[in-house]
Amino acid sequence: MLEYTDSGYGFPLVLIHGFCESKELWKYCEKELSIHFRVIAPDLPGFGESRLEQEEVSMEYFAEEIRMLLDSLKIEKCVMVGHSLGGYVALAFAEQYGNYLTGLGLFHSTAFADSAEKKESRNKTILFIQKYGVAMFAESFVPPLFSLRNRERVNQEIKELIQTASVTSASAVIETTKAMRDRRDRSEVLRKVNIPVLFVVGKLDGSVSLEKSLEQCHLPKHSIVHFLEGVGHMGMIENKLESSKILINFATFSIS
Repeated sequence: MLEYTDSGYGFPLVLIHGFCESKELWKYCEKELSIHFRVIAPDLPGFGESRLEQEEVSMEYFAEEIRMLLDSLKIEKCVMVGHSLGGYVALAFAEQYGNYLTGLGLFHSTAFADSAEKKESRNKTILFIQKYGVAMFAESFVPPLFSLRNRERVNQEIKELIQTASVTSASAVIETTKAMRDRRDRSEVLRKVNIPVLFVVGKLDGSVSLEKSLEQCHLPKHSIVHFLEGVGHMGMIENKLESSKILINFATFSIS
């Protein structure tokens, strides 16, 4: 069973972290969110305090683990928001278990499959970790997730994220990298869902570009799009206040 935090009361808001992150990612917004909702933030298998109990993983496997957690908590309906990798998982969840959702959020994430260039980058990541280890990878991976203009201001948060990533097992990082590389395009999921879909876009995001984000925003029947000025891939840290407001407003709308 996944490890998770569970705070606040009211309608469930499920927050899924990204690659080499943990449930602690959401602590920057959780206090404000838990005033309005029951906030559940799990550690995906292999990350944070959740064990990875199989050799190969996939977005479908992660989604199934989330579903089992919700069932154990007797949660039948929720709003689900995923950051980056967490968005890929949320899309897989929406495809398989859409009846659980009243709202779906992609926080610096995409429904599109990896491009050939991105797949090659994933392969280089695997080779790097096999040669140098996760700790050295974390040192090079985490800082560029943030807009250059924000890095000094959130230097302590960057250090914490590097530490979180550094203690993740190499096998979990490598297998999850493969799963991201090989995941299916789920743009059709966006077209078919009949619930509100949130897109949070960092205008300076180097991982999910503004241009690629714009290509998917029109796909759902009901999109809500927020552009974060001066923000890279980590809006919940680079602009904590605005991110909290966005999530509160979206979740409130999704259950109204």
